[in-house]
Amino acid sequence: MSSRRTLANAIRALSMDAVQKANSGHPGAPMGMADIAEALWNGHMKHNPANPDWADRDRFVLSNGHGSMLIYSLLHLTGYDLSMDDLKSFRQLHAKTPGHPEYGYAPGVETTTGPLGQGIANGVGMALAEKTMAAQFNKPGHEVVDHNTYVFMGDGCLMEGISHEACSFAGTLGLGKLVAFWDDNGISIDGHTDGWFTDDTPMRFESYGWHVIRSVDGHDADALNKAIEEAKSVTDKPTLICCKTIIGFGSPNLAGTHDCHGAPLGDDEIKLTREQLDWAHGPFVIPDEVYAGWNAKEVGAAAESVWADKFAAYKAEYPELAAEYERRTAGDLPANWEEEAAKFIASVNEKAESPATRKASQNALNGFGPLLPEFLGGSADLSPSNLTFWSGCKSINEGNADGNYLSYGVREFGMSAIMNGASLHGGFVPYGATFLMFSEYARNALRMAALMKIQSIFVYTHDSIGLGEDGPTHQPIEQIPTLRMIPNMDVWRPCDAVETAVAWKCAVEKKDGPTCLIFSRQGLAHQPRSDAQIADIAKGGYVLVDCDGTPDAIVIATGSEVDLAVKAAAASDKKVRVVSMPNTSAFDAQDDAYKASVFPASVTARVAVEAAVSDGWYKYVGLNGKVIGMNRFGESAPAGQLFEEFGFTVDNVVSAIDEVST
Repeated sequence: MSSRRTLANAIRALSMDAVQKANSGHPGAPMGMADIAEALWNGHMKHNPANPDWADRDRFVLSNGHGSMLIYSLLHLTGYDLSMDDLKSFRQLHAKTPGHPEYGYAPGVETTTGPLGQGIANGVGMALAEKTMAAQFNKPGHEVVDHNTYVFMGDGCLMEGISHEACSFAGTLGLGKLVAFWDDNGISIDGHTDGWFTDDTPMRFESYGWHVIRSVDGHDADALNKAIEEAKSVTDKPTLICCKTIIGFGSPNLAGTHDCHGAPLGDDEIKLTREQLDWAHGPFVIPDEVYAGWNAKEVGAAAESVWADKFAAYKAEYPELAAEYERRTAGDLPANWEEEAAKFIASVNEKAESPATRKASQNALNGFGPLLPEFLGGSADLSPSNLTFWSGCKSINEGNADGNYLSYGVREFGMSAIMNGASLHGGFVPYGATFLMFSEYARNALRMAALMKIQSIFVYTHDSIGLGEDGPTHQPIEQIPTLRMIPNMDVWRPCDAVETAVAWKCAVEKKDGPTCLIFSRQGLAHQPRSDAQIADIAKGGYVLVDCDGTPDAIVIATGSEVDLAVKAAAASDKKVRVVSMPNTSAFDAQDDAYKASVFPASVTARVAVEAAVSDGWYKYVGLNGKVIGMNRFGESAPAGQLFEEFGFTVDNVVSAIDEVST
């Protein structure tokens, strides 16, 4: 039987070999954290390599994702469907082993990491989801939701501001099944961190309300095992295990220096490292006895079998609850969703009310929320303004996990990454809100949701200069166009309550990517529609108001500017078609025939109207079209004055129609 150090050395050997073969990568962290990984994965991790999607598995997150060969080595050695050839293809095109761990490539990778700090925030979301699911589903004697979330993180993760946001929140919520390992090696890319990172990290986490285990030798298997046991015994608060390690452990000339952080060791140094580690095997060679020491298939299958028996007993006693658990963990919508959602949208149309779309959004939550116990809502300290708290909301806090709504505090970035973690965990459809302007703080978490193609719903209110007196610091100008530029992201800016309800329905149904829902502060007029037009809203763009015969001009608008376009069309002496386009990406995905029915090629006279940066609209209006937009920052004044000041008036739109159709 191989010693624990020998098992850990297998990670070191695979990591330095793969990085050397790719001539690119980060060998230092995997070599430094190999003993921690061995202690956790061989002594504590509950997982089944044959079923990476087992709902009650422990989650493992490598927040310092540049050390990706650590997780790839672990997955290969323990028996996941990740071959030696996959490791040899590290960082190569279309490989399962990209430079940073990417969700959906290798089985067992729980989240995409790389931008430092987001992995720990995702881990907070996973632990939050576990605690909330347990509160919602577990019954006395039937703990079918009972797993831990383990996160590896380095100094860089802790320097990033998002770690403060997320870890502070985790302590406040008392997420006792979250265990984070700090790779305290004192090295980052620029060298020894004592020149720029001198925080008292243990004290910092204690102030957050974490249990902190200080000064653990990260190369001592027994000390690590003892620390993990202690962490698991503390159930009322998350735990930080502070692991003193040597980056590049085993390399005689580069260990403990930044030179092994992000570059191959080199053939000569690898040879010396093999000798120092007493690893007498060639590149990518793992002896059978080492594989046997790592293989988790049998133990994993047994663990899942025990859980399956527990779930069968649970299902026998609580059949309806068990069926709901299975539905939610599968990500399926309720059987009555389509029918009831359609009824609600029809009722909104019949009421013909004219609220602000943020209020229409709250109405939609009240309509859809009772159908969706998987909703996990929240706001970054703006619930009364975002209107994301609906009648069925029940707050989650340290003393009560059996809820569906979170007050995240002023933590826009942390909120968004935590939402991503909850989405990845499964069982929830998370939504979280702030002002549109502050999507800027959260931007990288939005990008990561889109990159992973996961369902997170980002709610943004106060969508334009229409918020008025708060002025340009709070008035979004470039945010809507740049959000539309993110691949896989759906961006909805509805013009009234009906479009708002449809936007929410589409966001709930979109399982292969995130959605931004963008709502107004000010009231917006109801637009009359036929049933066919309501059906076309989901296509992203449709003819809202038409004229007899071929139009002289087409006016395209979104949000609050749609009513302006309708009024301008009525005031014009031209034949004008008005197109509402609440979601450009959904429209762009339609077939050519539908797009031509909205924008006939023969009608080249086109005007777009949106209170945002104008550049993106030229693909619809053409270079000879006109765009009435915002190409400078706003001002502090009442909304009505601002719309007039910046040209969002009937007269200005009519003039633009005349200009393009002459």
